[in-house]
Amino acid sequence: MEKKLRLYAFNNLTKSLSFNIYDVCYAKTEREQRDYIAYIDKQYNSERLTKILYHVTEMIGAHVINVSKQDYDPQGASVTFLIAESSMVPQGGDETVMHLDKSHVAVHTYPEYHPDTAIATFRVDIDVTTCGEITPLSTLDYLIGSFDSDIITMDYRVRGFTREVTGKKLYIDHDITSIQDYIDDAVIARYDCVDINVYQSNMFHTKMLIKEVDLQNYLFNADVYELAPKIRLSITQSLRQEMIEIFSGVNIYA
Repeated sequence: MEKKLRLYAFNNLTKSLSFNIYDVCYAKTEREQRDYIAYIDKQYNSERLTKILYHVTEMIGAHVINVSKQDYDPQGASVTFLIAESSMVPQGGDETVMHLDKSHVAVHTYPEYHPDTAIATFRVDIDVTTCGEITPLSTLDYLIGSFDSDIITMDYRVRGFTREVTGKKLYIDHDITSIQDYIDDAVIARYDCVDINVYQSNMFHTKMLIKEVDLQNYLFNADVYELAPKIRLSITQSLRQEMIEIFSGVNIYA
């Protein structure tokens, strides 16, 4: 926020940013599928996810109160931070003043693969919920860049209200017309984007689908030049169909 608001009391606005990131890959054999999931589990284990979330909390100026992390069997990981806008203030002895602006940041991963088309998918669910003046929108470029993001679906919602010293209620304390406003133009240029916004309820939704499919980037342990042109075309078509279905939320080709 560029200008500080003079408030009557607490700013109890709750700002929630939730989004799913999907990374799609072609893994033909059962061995390749297992290797892909093992690679994802190693690349995005709870330790690395924890480092990403620590950076997110630094970006929004929050303080970490508690960290919970877990790697799952056979695959996947979760990390959750309890955060506060201001640090807890000791009052002497064992007494501590607790701030009421508790929030959280969470990330969960779900590697899986399509049983028929040899398409493997890595899904990341991220949720950043803040209270008061902190807004999580400034973290978008960093979070998108921290993962291989082929499809992204994002929801941003502001709930509650705060009150100025004049008594006027504020249901949102910053300008926004679209989540895209908070994403770098160079990032936006790589995607086809669709917005569905409900301005009266301070609800914003954006979907993003990668424009260019460079097949080599989607082959796991394989060289694109070792494949016949018809096979390349078939794989590219399968990848694009999977992406379009995830982006649309509809089983178009089933």
